[in-house]
Amino acid sequence: MSDLLEILSPVGDMERLYAALDFGADAVYLGGTCFGMRAASANFDADTLAQACKVTHERGKKLYLTCNTLPRNFEIPQLEGFVKNAVDAGVDALIVNDIGVFAMVKRFAPDMEIHVSTQAGIVNYATAAEFYNMGAKRVVLARELSLEEIAEIRDKTPRDLEIECFVHGAMCVSFSGRCLLSQYLVDRDANRGECAQPCRWGYHLMEEKRTNEFYPVFEDDSGTYILNAKDMCVIEHLDKLAKAGVNSFKIEGRAKSSYYVSVVTNAYRKAMDIYKANPDNYVLPQWIKDEVFKVSHRAYCTGFFFGHPKQSQYYGDGGYIREYDVVAVVEGCSNGRIYAQQRNKFNKGDELEILSPEGEPVKLVAEQMFDEYGNEIETANHAMMKLSITSDIVVPNNSIIRMKK
Repeated sequence: MSDLLEILSPVGDMERLYAALDFGADAVYLGGTCFGMRAASANFDADTLAQACKVTHERGKKLYLTCNTLPRNFEIPQLEGFVKNAVDAGVDALIVNDIGVFAMVKRFAPDMEIHVSTQAGIVNYATAAEFYNMGAKRVVLARELSLEEIAEIRDKTPRDLEIECFVHGAMCVSFSGRCLLSQYLVDRDANRGECAQPCRWGYHLMEEKRTNEFYPVFEDDSGTYILNAKDMCVIEHLDKLAKAGVNSFKIEGRAKSSYYVSVVTNAYRKAMDIYKANPDNYVLPQWIKDEVFKVSHRAYCTGFFFGHPKQSQYYGDGGYIREYDVVAVVEGCSNGRIYAQQRNKFNKGDELEILSPEGEPVKLVAEQMFDEYGNEIETANHAMMKLSITSDIVVPNNSIIRMKK
């Protein structure tokens, strides 16, 4: 078992940063206002990046900044300022894709740790070793590798080269995200963080002389979403990845909600702790397995880790499965009440569930509810309203109260 077994969580803003840290991430990765592969995320400017580094380091965790787009000529002059700002903020590593950007980071910040992005498409030990020789501390392997291939890369590269792999979240139908479809169809460059996800769209054929007649495209009778990939989930196989040599277990989702970050980080944190406690008998309790189904997700698969994923596409639709809503976030517990702030409407008598970083979710029935002035209420229907619920349950601040839809 490696000394480093890191749960790495995605962060799109300060709220999601606190969610990741509260629920057990060892490290987080996020984007600045440029050079990141998630242009739609809120992202971090100079001030918020420095604040994020301060908060992360106070918790004894690490923060990695994405610099993994394929920049065009006109963007190159911005790179020096971007890198120096990262140094000033206290970033622990830059995630880099382009080889020219790699060289410039080494020149502008020779002491900065560099992680080579999955966008670089590393699928063999020769490439991984060469990036190490160039000065990389870590390689984020392509998602198209099997466990056997990862193990061989581990065996044939220096031991102090860290290996990172995606273990959960959305997958791209193209090779490790190298896609031109979005740019071709709607002029949004996926390789510069602007993907419109046309792989999730439904498609029809049109015959040129019958312009108003559209014919569905079927791979089989299941439907027409022929490019739509399932989400990855390997929470039940962390032991196999660790034994293959993976050091950092990366969760996808910088554009996803703080609820997603909290729940998925918590599940993988608990799973990793179970593995560390007994590496030769990795068995998850059912509640941890269930947690990954309590966020918005597509149908799950295990990616390429166990060979070619013959069932990795989902043809029914391009949307998410969503069975739970966050209804409130805990702000304190005292005097037989849980004090919280509302996120979605719920009513007196509803059956709720509280997820905290401390253990298994606990059930809660909203038998009595009060507004912030102590008046008893029947429903919490005002956005972000302060409220309390009678209960002897005590959980940490920022625990999540949710309800099945």
